[in-house]
Amino acid sequence: MLARKRRPRSQKGARFEGVNRALILGGAMALWMLGLIARLYHLEVIEYVQLIGRAERQQQRVVEVAPQRGAIYDRQMHPLAMTLPVDSVFAVPSEIPNPSITAKRLASLLGLDVNDLLGRFEAFRSFCWVKRKVSADEAAEVKGLNLKGIYFQKEMKRFYPKGELASQALGYVGMDDVGLAGVEYGMNGEIKGTPGRILLDTDARRHSFSSSESPGEPGKSLVLTLDENIQYTSERVLNETVKKWHAAGGTILVQNPNTGEILALASYPRFDPNEYSKFPAQDWKNRGVTWVYEPGSTFKLVTLSAALEEGLANPRESVDCQEGRIVLAGHTIHDHKPFGTLTLEQVLVQSSDVGAIKIGLRLGQERFYRYIRNFGFGEATGIELPGEEHGLLRPPRRWSGISIGEISIGQEIGITPVQLITAYSAIANGGILYQPRIVRDVFRGDLHDAVPPVRGRRVVSPRTAERMKEMLMQVVEQGTGKSARLEGYTAAGKTGTAQKIDSNGHYSKSHYVASFVGFAPVQRPAIAILVAIDSPVGGIYGQEVAAPAFRSVAEQTLGYLNAPQDIPTRWLQVTSSRPARLPRQTREDRMGFLPSDSGPAGAATSPVQTVSLRKTLSVGRRATELLNEGPLVAVPDFTGLAVRTAAEKCETVGLELVVAGSGLGHKQKPAPGVLVPAHSGVWVEFSR
Repeated sequence: MLARKRRPRSQKGARFEGVNRALILGGAMALWMLGLIARLYHLEVIEYVQLIGRAERQQQRVVEVAPQRGAIYDRQMHPLAMTLPVDSVFAVPSEIPNPSITAKRLASLLGLDVNDLLGRFEAFRSFCWVKRKVSADEAAEVKGLNLKGIYFQKEMKRFYPKGELASQALGYVGMDDVGLAGVEYGMNGEIKGTPGRILLDTDARRHSFSSSESPGEPGKSLVLTLDENIQYTSERVLNETVKKWHAAGGTILVQNPNTGEILALASYPRFDPNEYSKFPAQDWKNRGVTWVYEPGSTFKLVTLSAALEEGLANPRESVDCQEGRIVLAGHTIHDHKPFGTLTLEQVLVQSSDVGAIKIGLRLGQERFYRYIRNFGFGEATGIELPGEEHGLLRPPRRWSGISIGEISIGQEIGITPVQLITAYSAIANGGILYQPRIVRDVFRGDLHDAVPPVRGRRVVSPRTAERMKEMLMQVVEQGTGKSARLEGYTAAGKTGTAQKIDSNGHYSKSHYVASFVGFAPVQRPAIAILVAIDSPVGGIYGQEVAAPAFRSVAEQTLGYLNAPQDIPTRWLQVTSSRPARLPRQTREDRMGFLPSDSGPAGAATSPVQTVSLRKTLSVGRRATELLNEGPLVAVPDFTGLAVRTAAEKCETVGLELVVAGSGLGHKQKPAPGVLVPAHSGVWVEFSR
């Protein structure tokens, strides 16, 4: 059988088949190109932003650097808080040849946990902090090791040059320079500034090959209403008082009653904001704005002011105090001692609870409550300090049958010290309640922020305020506030002794708050002062615990402010070599001192001078001559000393310092080396 012969393909068929293959290959290539273009478009256009971000996260690390916080000054532009550049130590772990050895050497030098530091080296490749804001000695020692992969970065550290001074008012900042308390927290938005950034570029092996830094913007600076010298005086007196009476704590506030500015805000216990973590948290509390307590008899100012303003009472009318006993809603309230008939002024002077309750009953609940709110109680004052409490004040619908009597004498109501001193300042200035404030100015360079003007509202008429001032002055002259009398100045105020509430909800038999609130001079008040001592031991009454502290702060502060005396006072100095004579009165004499007979300050005609200081105090038509006798001490030389150093030296030898000006001491009366009786006053003028 013959085999079938294959028919040869025609030339035309072969050409057609080649064309088909080319078309298929071309179509495949076109589809591949279209897919590639689509993918590139997707990557370069649609996912571009996301991929760029991923690349930056893989190749770059951004470290935020805290900006320079604004400084904080007192009203005399003395720095209270500032920011200084310090070294922070960081590591690039990928560059460290032996992480274990490096971690051990750094941990022992910087006081770190070696396992924690080694763990950070292993967890991060391009960057990790070793220790931030190290001391200059620590930085020098680390630099001396010359370790590979260990670097330094300048950061800003908050520094408080006065240590514990005004610590509760200033507050403190955390490691990232964020305010955590005081004005550092309350004004953090203004003084923190804008953070800077460090940008680190790394390669595929996570090695850093370049870095760039973007500086931040410094924060604004603050000028406070506090005065460094008045603050120091207040804190020293508060510390002495608390320790003398073994108290749990206390506070002293000094305010300008004519503007509402807080000149001093002392709180005990204190702490050092440079090392705040070493102190218990209770020491950080600012008692001036966070302490809520029952004011006791100091609250009678509101009760009597309301009655006078409403025309329901007058200072000379008689009030039957019922031999110190009154019954309200079945409860008997007793006076601290039985009184019969007293004038309204005597009710305040003798601090009769029964008399004050009967005045409160005249007002009635709704009207009394309205005046309490008008005086600023039951709501925050708005001072620029965080954590301010509103106090405790129930509306009349929640009062019991005894509440109006209890509140009339300062019980069943909780107030803060800043509320109470603001109320007394309103009486001192003629009836205007000014909002207390502690921030005086906010600025950066030559640009100053607009500080809100002083805001005040009238709470009582000038006539009512004058009547209350006269009555409060008699409390100091004749009543429970005698230990608050000042040399050279009239003073007005009120004592308070309030029982504290025990944990079982009953009034304590052993824990009290002893307080005194007042102002001076009476007719032209320059300062208002509140002293409140928590749980004193060995004494509970405001007249024995708090009033002497008021006197000490007031006399030193008025002398420092050069406030004109309104009681003529002359101190006669007698040397051992010549008879006494009364020289012409000078500014120093009005401050409470007369120039020495021996010539200019600092000069003496004999090596030792014996000085007897005789004072004549005139109040109204009465005149009293007092002779300051006692052991003699030599007056130190205060030339070139700062105010604080001079005060400490006076305290050591047992003298009272009267300050004029600020800076360093350059003039004093009596002269150095003069012998004067212990507890006498020494006038020192300070200047820059």
